[in-house]
Amino acid sequence: MPRTRVLIVDDSVVIRKLVGEGLALDPSIEVIGTASSGQTALSRLAVSTPDVVTLDIEMPGMDGLATLKEIRRRFPKLPVIMVSTLTQRGALMTLDCLAAGASDYVAKPTGLSSPAAGRDWVRSELAPRVLQFESKVAVPGAAPAIVRQRGPAPARTRGFEVLAIGSSTGGPTALHAVFASLPADFPLPIVIVQHMPPIFTRLLAERLDQVGRIRVEEATDGAVLEPGRAWVAPGGRHMQITTDGPRRICRLVDTPAEHSVRPAVDVMFRSLPAIYGPGILALILTGMGADGLLGCEIIKQAGGSVIVQDKATSVVWGMPGVVSAAGLADQTLPLARIGPTIMSMLRPTAQSRPIAPRGLAVGG
Repeated sequence: MPRTRVLIVDDSVVIRKLVGEGLALDPSIEVIGTASSGQTALSRLAVSTPDVVTLDIEMPGMDGLATLKEIRRRFPKLPVIMVSTLTQRGALMTLDCLAAGASDYVAKPTGLSSPAAGRDWVRSELAPRVLQFESKVAVPGAAPAIVRQRGPAPARTRGFEVLAIGSSTGGPTALHAVFASLPADFPLPIVIVQHMPPIFTRLLAERLDQVGRIRVEEATDGAVLEPGRAWVAPGGRHMQITTDGPRRICRLVDTPAEHSVRPAVDVMFRSLPAIYGPGILALILTGMGADGLLGCEIIKQAGGSVIVQDKATSVVWGMPGVVSAAGLADQTLPLARIGPTIMSMLRPTAQSRPIAPRGLAVGG
């Protein structure tokens, strides 16, 4: 099988060396070159087009965002992974890049103790993101076994009590599209797990809050769920839904990572049937891996319904793909149809009306 060819763009010679050495340890990856600036990267791309570009966000002169926009103009389909920092500025710039068409991002580690630790970061965090674009289905390792597979259930039109969403690679853009299509009087609470680190999830919630008419915020421990509002699980913590007397609330926990991520979709999904029974409408958007698969199985066992984003509109058809392959999806839909379909399920006679965004779009 041909190796995935990568161009590394970073103004730091240390990072270029670290990333190059780390990626070269994977026999499936070939580093075809490096560039120390955006202009140099564009010159390299004019000669040879890689399969994937890793692009530093903060560079002197032509920064990562400007370079990305020019890459998108010349190579609309070329996967570009932004390399960011775990700072407020880095997170804001990352969301701008995702909105401009970046395929994914990875956060640079801080305080690496040795070159070996840096290579370990590349192997565990960056290399899987590079390889996910080899195919639109990206599921590292074997998918967890499913006890039983179920065919699509009849579409339900009433009785839902919560909309639960899971997403990863490409998720911010997909979430933007969904929220832009939902009305202010959306009748359910919405709970979201998007694979992102701290800071990023808060800024994502703020941007989602701007794109439609539903109030969106980063979840805090004990936040009370209300119809027509949405909560994004904070980076670094799992989110479960539980009760406090008659109220349904968010509970943040620090249990171990699942699928190498925290928050994990499965953790939230597993908590829902005890609270909502068959009243769960689950949505799996674009993303790498298999997080959400076992949670969807449990939701289906409880009588809930599952929608997944289709392959054609997903950046990576990993998370939705494994749910679909397991026979757990009631509907597999292109992104543009997800919001209107949800509304038709909740209000069978209502006519969907487009909603003007209240602010800037978020990307993914």
